[in-house]
Amino acid sequence: MVQATFAEHLEQVLGWDNVYAFNTETFGPDGTLGRKDTTEAVLTRDLRTALERLNPDLPAPAIDDAIRALTVYDVSRSMVQHNRDFYRMIQGGVPITYLDAEGRRKSARARVIDFDNAPGANRFLAVRELKLTGIRTPNYNRRADLVCFVNGLPLVFIELKAVYKNIRAGFDSNLRDYMDEHVIAHAFHHNAFLIVSNGDSARYGSITSEWEHFNEWKRLDEDDAGSVDAERLLNGMLAHDRLLDLVENFILFDESKAGTARKVVARNHQLLGVNRAVASVARQEAIKADIPPEERLMHRVVELPLERKPSSKKKKDVQLSANAAAALPSFIPEGPVDIIERAHPDLGRLGVFWHTQGSGKSYSMAFFTEKVRRKIPGNFTFLLMTDRNDLDSQIYKTFVGCGIAGNKPPRAASGDDLERILKENHQYVFSLIHKFNKNVNPEKPYSERDDIIVISDEAHRTQAGRLARNMRLALPNAAFIGFTGTPLFKQDQITKRIFGDYVSRYDFKRSEEDGATVKLVYENRGEKLGVARADLNDRIAEKIEETELNPDQAALLDKLLGKDYEVITADERLDKIAADFVEHCATRWESGKSLFVCIDKITCARMHQMIIPRWRAKAAAVRATAEQKQAEAESAADETRRAVLLEQAQKLSAQADWLDETIVEIIISEAQNEVAEFKKWGFDIIPHRSLMKRGFDTEKGERVDVETAFKNPKHPFRVAIVCAMWLTGFDVECLSTLYIDKPMKAHTLMQAIARANRVYPGKDFGLIVDYNGMLASLRAALAQYALGDDGSSGEDIIAPIEERVQALLEAVEASEAHLRGLGFDLASLLGSKGFARIKGLKDAVEAVYSTDEAKRRFEIIARQVFIRFKALLMEPSALAYAERHDDIEAIYKKLTERRDTADVTALLKELHRIINESIRTQAPGDDQAEGLTFDLSQIDLEKLRDEFAKKVRRKATALQDIREIVEQKLVQMLARNPTRMDYQIKYEQIVAEYNREKDRATVEETFRRLTELMAELDAETKRAVEEGLTEDELALFDLLKKDSLSKANRERIKQASRDLLASITARLSELDRFWEKEETKADIEVLILNAVHTNLPTPPFTADEKKALAKAVYSHVLQQSMSDRWAKAA
Repeated sequence: MVQATFAEHLEQVLGWDNVYAFNTETFGPDGTLGRKDTTEAVLTRDLRTALERLNPDLPAPAIDDAIRALTVYDVSRSMVQHNRDFYRMIQGGVPITYLDAEGRRKSARARVIDFDNAPGANRFLAVRELKLTGIRTPNYNRRADLVCFVNGLPLVFIELKAVYKNIRAGFDSNLRDYMDEHVIAHAFHHNAFLIVSNGDSARYGSITSEWEHFNEWKRLDEDDAGSVDAERLLNGMLAHDRLLDLVENFILFDESKAGTARKVVARNHQLLGVNRAVASVARQEAIKADIPPEERLMHRVVELPLERKPSSKKKKDVQLSANAAAALPSFIPEGPVDIIERAHPDLGRLGVFWHTQGSGKSYSMAFFTEKVRRKIPGNFTFLLMTDRNDLDSQIYKTFVGCGIAGNKPPRAASGDDLERILKENHQYVFSLIHKFNKNVNPEKPYSERDDIIVISDEAHRTQAGRLARNMRLALPNAAFIGFTGTPLFKQDQITKRIFGDYVSRYDFKRSEEDGATVKLVYENRGEKLGVARADLNDRIAEKIEETELNPDQAALLDKLLGKDYEVITADERLDKIAADFVEHCATRWESGKSLFVCIDKITCARMHQMIIPRWRAKAAAVRATAEQKQAEAESAADETRRAVLLEQAQKLSAQADWLDETIVEIIISEAQNEVAEFKKWGFDIIPHRSLMKRGFDTEKGERVDVETAFKNPKHPFRVAIVCAMWLTGFDVECLSTLYIDKPMKAHTLMQAIARANRVYPGKDFGLIVDYNGMLASLRAALAQYALGDDGSSGEDIIAPIEERVQALLEAVEASEAHLRGLGFDLASLLGSKGFARIKGLKDAVEAVYSTDEAKRRFEIIARQVFIRFKALLMEPSALAYAERHDDIEAIYKKLTERRDTADVTALLKELHRIINESIRTQAPGDDQAEGLTFDLSQIDLEKLRDEFAKKVRRKATALQDIREIVEQKLVQMLARNPTRMDYQIKYEQIVAEYNREKDRATVEETFRRLTELMAELDAETKRAVEEGLTEDELALFDLLKKDSLSKANRERIKQASRDLLASITARLSELDRFWEKEETKADIEVLILNAVHTNLPTPPFTADEKKALAKAVYSHVLQQSMSDRWAKAA
């Protein structure tokens, strides 16, 4: 029934010819299919007719040669090798030589298929019940359910099962058997793809695909909701034009990975997305055809100042002191200004291709470039641009491995090398954005060609700053497309201005639902912490006071101290995590490879030192247990017990072997002075660096680099300890577990966890083990990056270009005026070079350092210059102000350089020891979240996104007076002083935040809310309304209430909550950062204690209960105030 249904649909809906061959096929030139016997898989009669029709100028001998080339069987070559070679002829034509009528030898390519599918050019034939006989072993006969021929070539093989059967049986029992070299493998020499179906569901794959890589075809268009039925797959893959597009443009043979070549057939989302991107190139070509090159930039003159719009946000009044006003007069640019714009807003912009991490972007790039080259007229050069060596290497290896870019495509080694390459004519060029490190004269670009397409991987990272500006100047007429694994947002206007809006989007949720990636499971591990010493503050202050800090050292210390680094890297904590990691990893020994992510390079080394001895001890312990089980089995009298013990012993012995063989290694980038730096921590980096560079020696005497070894599931390099490398653009399908002990957020976190989501045989999910307490960050990242914006229209937040030009001019002139007031004229730097420039920058820095306030003020104004220049990024109008911007930036960087190179190493080592001694792990208890696991695929991502969207909505930014900005920030900056900062409070707060994410109740509640989000939010909102309280009053009420209260007492506590909140916020409004002074802390504590004692009824509350409640309320107030939540309310 299923077979007849498929054949009927192909014939009546999709226009295929249909032949039923079971026991009815006749053989010979005039037979049913023209086959001489059942060993023939190609219908040579149809093939000859097609070759003659498509190549009318070729003589008969040339047609014969083409047929021989397309049907040759070489016993020394495998099925995959035959398939690759035949595919190249199908796609690009059969290379032949022949003698013309005058006897001259000519070369040509015989077309096999008309991929433009002119009427009558191709024959589409579906044959049911086709009998096939093996060639190597002729006694093997098989009958194919349905084979789809195009011009006599068997391009699609369909295996069908009964509607009540699981379709995997069609792959395991039938297709595997057919593709055996001794059965009918030759029937797959021309195969484009395989289909398995039971009439209800259907999947497709290539001849090299394991079952896990057989995919569904859910959509005919990217905007479709998606359906898994077999009819959708037939319509999406076997409609004539769609099939020919797939065969011509969406098949690759990848030899870049270990093992044999892998045949890649595009997934549904890749074909749909790439076709949209190719259509964008076609639109770009049409725009260029309509606008001559000399008319592609338009000039207009705007008179400044523009009318200043009122800000949409309420701001506190800022009183400018007389000194401040004198130091920074109001700068409103006046007079005419030249505005330069593109003649068409989409010139040079091809869009953003957002497909979530793990969904095959590298292959999508390859499909995109090759289809553009084949289908759009022109002589295109593709510049593939990344910002990291590992990403560059991965894309380079993919393109070379797929045979797209040749064996040695140009790969820029330096800025000069890149300039030379781009002046030449290459199809593919690979480079890091950092190679655009030379200043480019706009009058002398590297190339003025308008058929260069720049593909920017991780587009949001590679297109900001001077390097990107140099690239635009070097290639002024190039078109840009951004490929990214993280979405754009309404507020991300820089990326949109550079590339345009989405050309294709494929989000985290859809990828998981489609099986393009496996689901991720979150597990919380690690113990709570405590600050064991009460004198931490005094000990830190004592050490700081012993060291006479200059301003640069004080600034650097302020930057480095008071962070969570010292807590995360405390010895006792790392020691406990190393022990837990070894135990946990040892239990997952059969699941795949592991990546352990540390906060920095030094911590990678420290973790390696802690893990290795425990790993060896674990291996010895497992080996001893295996031997004990073996001994027990040998002495067991009962046969059943003996069998059980022997099985246990064998498994333990295999686990011990795995532990002994496993290589655990650090993988970190090289840095200057690293030998001396690691030596300070008692770690010899030299042998590890040698291994990272040299790789591993194999049993065959060959050498394999560390990346290839880790990607190879059979290599014993199974645990890599990293901090930054391999967290983006590193595709390891057999990676099953990601251990994270590094604070990460936003797209960085999403890219990291995606390392574990690749599809691999036997891998049901990727496990994310959280040692760091990243739950809040993970929740925020999923809300932002899993689905992207909801696509709804919002207010346009891009200000008109003339407003942005005025804002930039205002900041630049304010910066120059401030420097003049300090005795330095910025004009002296314009155009300066060499020693003159070095001296000029030195003079500028000395002038800025005249007072601390002068330095701070300059830093604030300079940052406004950078922000406003970035708002004009890639607009031609920005170039007029680029040099002034660059000079201000150079001074700013010199200031930062002085701070960051200040030597506080010895002091930091002492402070690290002091803090280290104070951080202690707490014994595990029922309140800890150790071992809790949650399936991230169960989260309602749409609702989560909606919740976060309410918090991040932004409106158009009106021009704000720069003096207002400077004075607001200056007050905040001058208030900071590392010598009087309360580090005790700071580290207690860090530990409290850390512990909150290790608390069982918190973690369980967070995930419960993630899966039932909107119902919970609605209920909580209603509860506040029902109780007659605000959200802040409700929080206090929840702290103060107790069970079994009378109605009257319940109302008294509500009123107490209202009164208490009013008293606290009133007092807080009078204080600035009350937690920094003991007297103001005590003031708030006494206020709360008095209010609680006075307002809570006795009974039911005892004096001790009131005291405990007052302490809980104080902790709540402290937390809210330090996070600025109540500061704003006050």
